[in-house]
Amino acid sequence: MGIGSSIRASPGGSRALVLACLAVLTLASWAYLLYQDWAMAHMDIVDMAMPSTAAWGVADLTLVFMMWAIMMTGMMLPSAMPMVFAVEPISRRRGTAPFGASLLFTGGYLSVWMAFSVLATLVQWSLHSAALMSADMKASTSLLAGLLLAAAGLYQLSTVKLACLTRCRSPLDFLLTEWRDGRWGTFVMGLRHGAFCTGCCWGLMALLFALGVMNLAWVAVISVVVLLEKVTPRGVWLARGSGVFLIGWGAYVLLGGT
Repeated sequence: MGIGSSIRASPGGSRALVLACLAVLTLASWAYLLYQDWAMAHMDIVDMAMPSTAAWGVADLTLVFMMWAIMMTGMMLPSAMPMVFAVEPISRRRGTAPFGASLLFTGGYLSVWMAFSVLATLVQWSLHSAALMSADMKASTSLLAGLLLAAAGLYQLSTVKLACLTRCRSPLDFLLTEWRDGRWGTFVMGLRHGAFCTGCCWGLMALLFALGVMNLAWVAVISVVVLLEKVTPRGVWLARGSGVFLIGWGAYVLLGGT
């Protein structure tokens, strides 16, 4: 049986179980983000753990990493679901337990985003140490904010972005070229899909340094853009349109706008 037929043959029960697991993980991540957003607005009544405004130690770095890791999970898992559902029935046909395959693939995928979270934490630490981030965790100067906006816009228009987005938009094409048998092979496929996804979306994630790392409204907007880029017929045009918009916004900020 071919890959396309295997995808269509996915049992409804196992698909529902995988969907439930991913939904619980996604909703738990967003519940954390919602609580953090609420707590930041009510710090007079909530004893909320926050990174220090002075020099960071291990505890501060751990807290910021956890924030990024949970945020990346909530933002990126919904857009990965079509690929996860494509892996499961093929693994079943080839003799790998479908639920286990879905978990392994998702684990590989999220491992890449955890690595990205480590890098984002180090970048934020550097910006904090250089006094380039404000207390509400966003760029403290118009120069930095404008450059971040413009750079993200330019990346949205780049050939690298388009190449990675193309791989993310077609589960069938990805699996035809990247398929690996076995449990380790499934995990590696998750790693490779995560790498393409990171290549597609890291510029949008970098916008949070300009707009506010814990600005829930912008986190939600970026999450929706990422999802629409990957699953809608006009996703490529959305990427290009958002790129033009971000370049214009960055230029406006650099020229003295707010």
